[in-house]
Amino acid sequence: MYQAIVFLPLLGAIIAGLIAIAGAHQRHPGGEPGEHGDDGHAPAEPHALAVAEEDDEDDKHAHSHAPAAVGARPAELITSGFLVISAILSWIAFFSVGFGTEKAARYPILNWFSSGTLSVDWALRVDTLTVVMLVVVTTVSALVHIYSIGYMAHDPYRPRFFAYLSMFTFAMLALVTADNLVQLFFGWEGVGLASYLLIGFWYLRPSANAAAIKAFIVNRIGDFGFALGIFAVFHLFNSVEYETIFANAQTIVAQKLHFLSWDFDALTVVCLLLFMGAMGKSAQFLLHTWLPDAMEGPTPVSALIHAATMVTAGVFMVARLSPLFSLSPVALGFVVFIGATTAFFAATVGLVQNDIKRVIAYSTCSQLGYMFVGLGVGAYQTGMFHLFTHAFFKALLFLGAGSVIHAVSDEQDMRKMGGLRTHIPVTYWMMVIGTLALTGFPLTAGFFSKDAIIEAAYAGTVPFAGYGFVLTVVAALMTSFYSWRLIYMTFHGRPNASPEVMKHVHESPLVMLVPLGVLAAGSIFAGLLFEGTFLGEESADFWSGSLKALDGVLEAMHHAPFWVSALPAIGMAVGWLTAYYFYVRAPEVPRQLAERHDWLYRFLLNKWYFDELYDILFVRSAKWLGRFLWNQGDGWLIDGFGPDGVSAWVIDVTNRVVRLQTGYLYHYAFAMLIGVAALVTYIMFAP
Repeated sequence: MYQAIVFLPLLGAIIAGLIAIAGAHQRHPGGEPGEHGDDGHAPAEPHALAVAEEDDEDDKHAHSHAPAAVGARPAELITSGFLVISAILSWIAFFSVGFGTEKAARYPILNWFSSGTLSVDWALRVDTLTVVMLVVVTTVSALVHIYSIGYMAHDPYRPRFFAYLSMFTFAMLALVTADNLVQLFFGWEGVGLASYLLIGFWYLRPSANAAAIKAFIVNRIGDFGFALGIFAVFHLFNSVEYETIFANAQTIVAQKLHFLSWDFDALTVVCLLLFMGAMGKSAQFLLHTWLPDAMEGPTPVSALIHAATMVTAGVFMVARLSPLFSLSPVALGFVVFIGATTAFFAATVGLVQNDIKRVIAYSTCSQLGYMFVGLGVGAYQTGMFHLFTHAFFKALLFLGAGSVIHAVSDEQDMRKMGGLRTHIPVTYWMMVIGTLALTGFPLTAGFFSKDAIIEAAYAGTVPFAGYGFVLTVVAALMTSFYSWRLIYMTFHGRPNASPEVMKHVHESPLVMLVPLGVLAAGSIFAGLLFEGTFLGEESADFWSGSLKALDGVLEAMHHAPFWVSALPAIGMAVGWLTAYYFYVRAPEVPRQLAERHDWLYRFLLNKWYFDELYDILFVRSAKWLGRFLWNQGDGWLIDGFGPDGVSAWVIDVTNRVVRLQTGYLYHYAFAMLIGVAALVTYIMFAP
């Protein structure tokens, strides 16, 4: 069963990829024309738009689309069908392992490679942590596949898109079922590759190419640290298998790593290097800059990246390695510090963003910060519970945003929307449900999981636990404000779109609305149904040792004072009321505040100027260094004194020597006489 869960998406990706290749050959028998269409001209930019079938002739011709690739429908049905099967099997595994009698197990598949003392098997590690991630990944991915059938209905390259989606899912499944760090690294890099392909799916857009490259490069920075961490683990344990590492983790406490003339705590160094990979993959503070730009990909891609794959990989990795992290208070404190800072930073930026997808993207960044705070204080169950619930309402918000964008002719600027509530009522209520869950409205999924993290931060004893508590509470208030700001700017008030756009506003087709309904149910009931299982008295039996929490932290969080649990609700209410006043009662106030505090508004609007800062520190300096090495190092030094210099000197000397070859006999006789005279002179005066 577990082999089917993991490899069915891979099989779907291969089939869809073959269909895409066959279609490309049929469409261009002489080879792919690169950036040119069939007529030799650059084709129109592909739209991610699903136009409902209506009788109105104007609606039929509202957008022009290229013809679909051959085999698009089979590619959609095969990949989506395999994902649905994988999701059903994942839920069976979830109840069998988490609630049934099935125990944690290891399922070997093959010996991958061996080199000296390093032997790596490809095996599936199945425990409660694994099945929780299987449910999250396959459920969201299956719904995204189904939703994409409608959303990408008029894209001419659907087989390639569905092949990438399924490959993305397979890489994440390989990651979460890994039995060792090398196998995990394979999936880790696989989701990075798939994200690059999907973010840059519309490759004719320069902005999409730039965003894909940015995501790839920023993740390579984090992955460099992650790879060093894996090397250090092998150096310390002489193994990369989880069981060996966890069984011997206690033996390296207080052990030192000698580097140059310093000695460092080995466990702290290893955990910090591994967490550096999580910072890149999960878009944490300082390595977060790629995530907002990833919105250049189709909206279903954004939903998959932000809800179930890619960014959750870092959270999962820290939870999986909890037996290591729990032994290093310094590393845990750093995780709390980065997570809390990310939650606060991303929430401040989300306050002023105008692109509907970017608002939700910064929300993801902030919520990932919450998860790391929960992990960092040692309450790993809270971080995983928030990952579980967050997947439902974040996927709902992104797919709902896609439904909005579909309705308003690909517009993403909320300032050009408004008044859509009556035109797309189903989408409106789906977005409201997602917003309620995100802001922690009582009894919704986010209410249980986010509040648990805040209570755990209050009860935590690791360094920066208090810092994490304060910043997560403040971030909760800001989350409520920008989330309701999105709802009011998009759906309430008077329409700000042109009459032509408003004329064509229509609800999405059922193939897009049904996944929204499923996710809405999860956003409402996931917390209520599973809070006791993930965090309550049954949690020890449920997790069955797959997570190693710090002693006493879960018990202490349940005994936190009432005001601690009340603060997030108060912040949620204050943010909601403020957004209502700003964007419904007095919509002129935000503009006045922005003008009055122009420096602060621009600071937040420009995302704390991190992109500009990195451009100065790294991009421009790298370009300057490259030009210097090219002109001075390569041109002047290597070419000047190397092959080009030697050849130029030889040519110069030979050009001078060749002048002696005049062809006149008296010149040669004169030269001989000079030689004889010089020889006689030497003999006469030589000692």
